[in-house]
Amino acid sequence: MKNFFYKIVTKREWSDFKKKNFFYGTRKDLKNKNINLSKKNQIKKTLQKHYLKKKNLVLLKIKIPQNKRIIWEKSSNGEVFPHLYYYLDLSNVENTYKIFLKKNGSHFILSKY
Repeated sequence: MKNFFYKIVTKREWSDFKKKNFFYGTRKDLKNKNINLSKKNQIKKTLQKHYLKKKNLVLLKIKIPQNKRIIWEKSSNGEVFPHLYYYLDLSNVENTYKIFLKKNGSHFILSKY
């Protein structure tokens, strides 16, 4: 069974990722020296906390090879999230989904991108 993780990026970050074939993370990730990921059941919380009212977002469904370093660490609210201490290769992206912004500033994920 495959173990999937999810990463929210801007459309621009996704475009750059596709051009370069690798991704070292967002500005915040680079500052933290890891790529912050989510499990499927954590996506909504991540959107609410870090992306409220932000548009032009894409959700990446990612498969991480077993030899890559995922460390589960507590966030500020005490919940444990996966962090990748490596870069992402474009081949790690299994699917992409467009994230739509609602009028109230929250999001919904509707379709493949």
